[in-house]
Amino acid sequence: MKTVHEVSQLAGVSIRTLQYYDTIGLLNPSSHSDAGYRLYDDNDLEKLQQILLFRELEFPLKEIKEIINRPDFNRSKALEQQIQLLTLKKEHLENLITLARGIKALGVNTMDFKAFDTKKIDEYAKEAKAAWGTTPQYKEFEEKERNRTPKDNAGLVSDMMDIFRDFGKLKDGDPSSNEAQALVKRLQDFITEHFYKCTDQILSSLGQMYAGGGEFTKNIDHAGGEGTADFANKAIQIYCK
Repeated sequence: MKTVHEVSQLAGVSIRTLQYYDTIGLLNPSSHSDAGYRLYDDNDLEKLQQILLFRELEFPLKEIKEIINRPDFNRSKALEQQIQLLTLKKEHLENLITLARGIKALGVNTMDFKAFDTKKIDEYAKEAKAAWGTTPQYKEFEEKERNRTPKDNAGLVSDMMDIFRDFGKLKDGDPSSNEAQALVKRLQDFITEHFYKCTDQILSSLGQMYAGGGEFTKNIDHAGGEGTADFANKAIQIYCK
Protein backbone atom coordinates (compact mmCIF):
# COMPACT_ATOMS: atom_id res chain seq x y z
CA MET A 1 0.00 0.00 0.00
CA LYS A 2 1.19 3.51 -0.81
CA THR A 3 0.33 6.81 0.84
CA VAL A 4 -1.09 9.71 -1.10
CA HIS A 5 2.33 11.39 -0.90
CA GLU A 6 4.06 8.33 -2.38
CA VAL A 7 1.48 8.04 -5.18
CA SER A 8 1.88 11.74 -5.92
CA GLN A 9 5.64 11.32 -6.34
CA LEU A 10 5.31 8.09 -8.31
CA ALA A 11 2.70 9.36 -10.77
CA GLY A 12 3.71 13.01 -10.98
CA VAL A 13 0.25 14.05 -9.86
CA SER A 14 -0.29 16.59 -7.10
CA ILE A 15 -1.67 15.51 -3.74
CA ARG A 16 -4.48 18.02 -4.19
CA THR A 17 -5.42 16.35 -7.50
CA LEU A 18 -5.55 12.91 -5.87
CA GLN A 19 -7.69 14.30 -3.08
CA TYR A 20 -10.03 15.81 -5.66
CA TYR A 21 -10.28 12.52 -7.56
CA ASP A 22 -11.32 10.88 -4.29
CA THR A 23 -13.90 13.59 -3.55
CA ILE A 24 -15.65 13.19 -6.92
CA GLY A 25 -15.53 9.38 -6.80
CA LEU A 26 -13.12 9.05 -9.71
CA LEU A 27 -10.35 7.32 -7.74
CA ASN A 28 -11.19 6.22 -4.21
CA PRO A 29 -8.29 4.67 -2.26
CA SER A 30 -8.83 1.07 -1.22
CA SER A 31 -8.00 1.73 2.39
CA HIS A 32 -7.16 4.30 5.04
CA SER A 33 -4.59 4.23 7.81
CA ASP A 34 -5.60 4.26 11.47
CA ALA A 35 -5.00 8.00 11.36
CA GLY A 36 -7.39 8.36 8.41
CA TYR A 37 -4.79 8.86 5.67
CA ARG A 38 -5.50 7.53 2.18
CA LEU A 39 -3.78 4.28 1.18
CA TYR A 40 -3.59 3.04 -2.43
CA ASP A 41 -3.04 -0.56 -3.58
CA ASP A 42 -1.90 -1.87 -6.99
CA ASN A 43 -5.45 -1.86 -8.38
CA ASP A 44 -5.79 1.81 -7.43
CA LEU A 45 -2.52 2.60 -9.21
CA GLU A 46 -3.70 0.69 -12.29
CA LYS A 47 -6.90 2.74 -12.29
CA LEU A 48 -4.88 5.94 -11.92
CA GLN A 49 -2.89 4.99 -15.02
CA GLN A 50 -6.14 4.59 -16.94
CA ILE A 51 -7.35 7.98 -15.72
CA LEU A 52 -4.11 9.68 -16.74
CA LEU A 53 -4.32 8.05 -20.17
CA PHE A 54 -7.71 9.56 -20.82
CA ARG A 55 -6.49 12.91 -19.46
CA GLU A 56 -3.75 12.73 -22.12
CA LEU A 57 -6.52 12.20 -24.66
CA GLU A 58 -8.20 15.33 -23.25
CA PHE A 59 -11.30 13.64 -21.84
CA PRO A 60 -13.23 15.58 -19.16
CA LEU A 61 -13.11 13.94 -15.73
CA LYS A 62 -16.85 13.24 -15.81
CA GLU A 63 -16.48 11.24 -19.03
CA ILE A 64 -13.44 9.38 -17.68
CA LYS A 65 -15.44 8.30 -14.64
CA GLU A 66 -18.25 7.01 -16.84
CA ILE A 67 -15.90 5.15 -19.20
CA ILE A 68 -13.74 3.32 -16.66
CA ASN A 69 -16.85 2.21 -14.78
CA ARG A 70 -18.56 0.88 -17.91
CA PRO A 71 -19.17 -2.87 -17.98
CA ASP A 72 -17.42 -3.08 -21.37
CA PHE A 73 -14.33 -1.07 -20.43
CA ASN A 74 -11.43 -2.71 -22.24
CA ARG A 75 -8.16 -2.22 -20.39
CA SER A 76 -6.09 -3.70 -23.23
CA LYS A 77 -7.61 -1.28 -25.74
CA ALA A 78 -6.84 1.63 -23.43
CA LEU A 79 -3.24 0.48 -23.06
CA GLU A 80 -2.82 0.17 -26.83
CA GLN A 81 -4.02 3.75 -27.19
CA GLN A 82 -1.61 4.91 -24.50
CA ILE A 83 1.32 3.24 -26.25
CA GLN A 84 0.37 4.76 -29.61
CA LEU A 85 -0.10 8.23 -28.15
CA LEU A 86 3.22 8.12 -26.29
CA THR A 87 4.97 6.88 -29.43
CA LEU A 88 3.62 9.84 -31.39
CA LYS A 89 4.69 12.25 -28.67
CA LYS A 90 8.15 10.63 -28.57
CA GLU A 91 8.50 11.15 -32.33
CA HIS A 92 7.39 14.77 -31.90
CA LEU A 93 9.99 15.41 -29.20
CA GLU A 94 12.73 13.73 -31.26
CA ASN A 95 11.87 16.01 -34.19
CA LEU A 96 12.10 19.06 -31.94
CA ILE A 97 15.45 17.90 -30.57
CA THR A 98 16.77 17.37 -34.10
CA LEU A 99 15.58 20.86 -35.07
CA ALA A 100 17.18 22.43 -31.99
CA ARG A 101 20.50 20.73 -32.74
CA GLY A 102 20.30 21.92 -36.33
CA ILE A 103 19.73 25.49 -35.20
CA LYS A 104 22.65 25.21 -32.81
CA ALA A 105 24.92 23.93 -35.58
CA LEU A 106 23.69 26.05 -38.50
CA GLY A 107 22.17 29.09 -36.83
CA VAL A 108 18.63 30.47 -36.71
CA ASN A 109 18.48 30.68 -40.51
CA THR A 110 17.23 27.08 -40.47
CA MET A 111 13.58 27.96 -41.17
CA ASP A 112 11.98 24.54 -40.69
CA PHE A 113 8.70 24.53 -38.77
CA LYS A 114 7.58 20.96 -39.53
CA ALA A 115 8.87 19.79 -36.15
CA PHE A 116 6.24 21.93 -34.43
CA ASP A 117 3.40 20.21 -36.28
CA THR A 118 1.21 18.25 -33.82
CA LYS A 119 -1.53 17.29 -36.31
CA LYS A 120 -0.72 13.55 -36.05
CA ILE A 121 -1.00 13.63 -32.27
CA ASP A 122 -4.18 15.73 -32.34
CA GLU A 123 -5.79 13.48 -34.95
CA TYR A 124 -4.97 10.31 -33.03
CA ALA A 125 -6.34 11.76 -29.80
CA LYS A 126 -9.51 12.74 -31.66
CA GLU A 127 -9.93 9.23 -33.11
CA ALA A 128 -9.29 7.58 -29.75
CA LYS A 129 -11.87 9.79 -28.08
CA ALA A 130 -14.39 9.00 -30.79
CA ALA A 131 -13.77 5.28 -30.34
CA TRP A 132 -14.85 5.48 -26.71
CA GLY A 133 -17.61 8.00 -27.04
CA THR A 134 -19.67 7.27 -30.15
CA THR A 135 -20.24 3.53 -30.28
CA PRO A 136 -23.92 2.48 -30.35
CA GLN A 137 -23.35 0.59 -27.11
CA TYR A 138 -21.96 3.68 -25.41
CA LYS A 139 -24.85 5.83 -26.59
CA GLU A 140 -27.34 3.27 -25.34
CA PHE A 141 -25.50 2.99 -22.03
CA GLU A 142 -25.40 6.77 -21.67
CA GLU A 143 -29.13 7.07 -22.39
CA LYS A 144 -30.09 4.47 -19.79
CA GLU A 145 -27.61 5.89 -17.28
CA ARG A 146 -29.15 9.34 -17.63
CA ASN A 147 -32.45 8.15 -16.19
CA ARG A 148 -30.99 6.40 -13.14
CA THR A 149 -30.12 7.68 -9.68
CA PRO A 150 -26.95 6.69 -7.79
CA LYS A 151 -29.16 4.41 -5.69
CA ASP A 152 -30.45 2.73 -8.86
CA ASN A 153 -26.89 2.15 -10.07
CA ALA A 154 -25.86 0.69 -6.72
CA GLY A 155 -28.82 -1.69 -6.94
CA LEU A 156 -27.79 -2.80 -10.43
CA VAL A 157 -24.24 -3.50 -9.29
CA SER A 158 -25.62 -5.58 -6.42
CA ASP A 159 -27.93 -7.50 -8.77
CA MET A 160 -25.07 -8.19 -11.16
CA MET A 161 -22.89 -9.44 -8.31
CA ASP A 162 -25.73 -11.82 -7.38
CA ILE A 163 -25.27 -13.45 -10.79
CA PHE A 164 -21.56 -13.90 -10.09
CA ARG A 165 -22.36 -15.30 -6.65
CA ASP A 166 -24.37 -17.95 -8.45
CA PHE A 167 -21.41 -18.56 -10.76
CA GLY A 168 -19.35 -19.05 -7.61
CA LYS A 169 -21.62 -21.86 -6.48
CA LEU A 170 -20.79 -23.72 -9.70
CA LYS A 171 -17.09 -22.85 -10.05
CA ASP A 172 -15.87 -26.29 -9.04
CA GLY A 173 -17.98 -27.93 -11.73
CA ASP A 174 -18.22 -27.98 -15.52
CA PRO A 175 -18.50 -24.56 -17.26
CA SER A 176 -20.37 -26.27 -20.11
CA SER A 177 -23.11 -27.58 -17.82
CA ASN A 178 -26.71 -26.52 -18.37
CA GLU A 179 -26.67 -24.58 -15.09
CA ALA A 180 -23.53 -22.62 -16.02
CA GLN A 181 -24.76 -21.89 -19.54
CA ALA A 182 -28.11 -20.71 -18.18
CA LEU A 183 -26.25 -18.29 -15.92
CA VAL A 184 -24.35 -16.92 -18.91
CA LYS A 185 -27.65 -16.29 -20.69
CA ARG A 186 -28.98 -14.60 -17.55
CA LEU A 187 -25.89 -12.36 -17.45
CA GLN A 188 -26.21 -11.46 -21.14
CA ASP A 189 -29.90 -10.61 -20.76
CA PHE A 190 -29.16 -8.52 -17.66
CA ILE A 191 -26.54 -6.44 -19.48
CA THR A 192 -28.83 -5.97 -22.48
CA GLU A 193 -31.73 -4.87 -20.30
CA HIS A 194 -29.86 -2.42 -18.10
CA PHE A 195 -26.80 -1.24 -20.06
CA TYR A 196 -26.70 -1.94 -23.82
CA LYS A 197 -27.36 -4.72 -26.33
CA CYS A 198 -24.91 -7.42 -25.34
CA THR A 199 -24.05 -9.45 -28.44
CA ASP A 200 -22.12 -12.71 -28.22
CA GLN A 201 -19.02 -10.89 -29.45
CA ILE A 202 -19.29 -8.25 -26.74
CA LEU A 203 -20.05 -10.89 -24.12
CA SER A 204 -16.94 -12.84 -25.14
CA SER A 205 -14.79 -9.71 -24.68
CA LEU A 206 -16.40 -9.03 -21.33
CA GLY A 207 -15.62 -12.56 -20.18
CA GLN A 208 -11.95 -12.11 -21.02
CA MET A 209 -11.95 -8.82 -19.17
CA TYR A 210 -13.62 -10.36 -16.11
CA ALA A 211 -10.80 -12.91 -15.84
CA GLY A 212 -8.02 -10.55 -16.90
CA GLY A 213 -7.05 -9.32 -13.45
CA GLY A 214 -7.58 -5.94 -11.84
CA GLU A 215 -10.74 -4.64 -10.21
CA PHE A 216 -13.21 -6.71 -12.21
CA THR A 217 -11.56 -10.00 -11.27
CA LYS A 218 -11.12 -8.87 -7.68
CA ASN A 219 -14.77 -7.87 -7.27
CA ILE A 220 -16.15 -10.98 -8.98
CA ASP A 221 -13.95 -13.30 -6.91
CA HIS A 222 -14.97 -11.39 -3.80
CA ALA A 223 -18.61 -12.06 -4.64
CA GLY A 224 -18.35 -15.72 -5.63
CA GLY A 225 -15.07 -16.88 -4.18
CA GLU A 226 -11.60 -17.19 -5.69
CA GLY A 227 -11.73 -18.59 -9.20
CA THR A 228 -15.24 -17.34 -9.95
CA ALA A 229 -14.11 -14.84 -12.60
CA ASP A 230 -12.06 -17.48 -14.40
CA PHE A 231 -14.93 -19.98 -14.30
CA ALA A 232 -17.42 -17.37 -15.55
CA ASN A 233 -15.10 -16.54 -18.45
CA LYS A 234 -14.78 -20.21 -19.42
CA ALA A 235 -18.57 -20.60 -19.35
CA ILE A 236 -18.99 -17.42 -21.41
CA GLN A 237 -16.50 -18.54 -24.08
CA ILE A 238 -18.28 -21.88 -24.41
CA TYR A 239 -21.63 -20.11 -24.70
CA CYS A 240 -20.36 -17.65 -27.32
CA LYS A 241 -18.94 -20.42 -29.53
